[in-house]
Amino acid sequence: MEGTFELGPDDGRLLVRTGRSGLGRRAGHDLTIEATRWTAAVEAREPRDASSVEVTVDVDALEVREGAGGVKPLTDQDRAEIKKNLRKVLDAQRYPRITFVSTAVGEDAVEGDLTIMGRVKPVRIGAVLNAGRLRGGFTVEQSRWGIKPYSAFFGALRLADEVEIEFDLRLPG
Repeated sequence: MEGTFELGPDDGRLLVRTGRSGLGRRAGHDLTIEATRWTAAVEAREPRDASSVEVTVDVDALEVREGAGGVKPLTDQDRAEIKKNLRKVLDAQRYPRITFVSTAVGEDAVEGDLTIMGRVKPVRIGAVLNAGRLRGGFTVEQSRWGIKPYSAFFGALRLADEVEIEFDLRLPG
């Protein structure tokens, strides 16, 4: 499938999945956060290594969708508080976007530069194209980008350093 594609939330989902650590982890939730405003510019070429991908995610548009585990279910107030903390942890005022720019596209992975809070680090993203759908994901260690994972209760409840990024996209055509 060759061509130039502009993708966004109408074409699929971009999710962030977090875990908990620390002595108080039973009180917290494993979160599923969805990027509700993002764009992807895809140049699909043959051979595949001639292709490229650029993705931009608006930090303000990260929305808590689910909270698994925990002592009690997530409330709307909890979701609003988590979003506020997320904006603070990611310094959304100063760094309103997270970006990815590919440097190499292969059969089952895309390599490139992920920019979070102004820090650029190389990543390898597993990706499979099947029947017009592109699915994949990768792990981000927050500390690698200088992000201090959120903590509460004097550090007894902490967000795990690793967060999982997943995507499931429908390609046009």
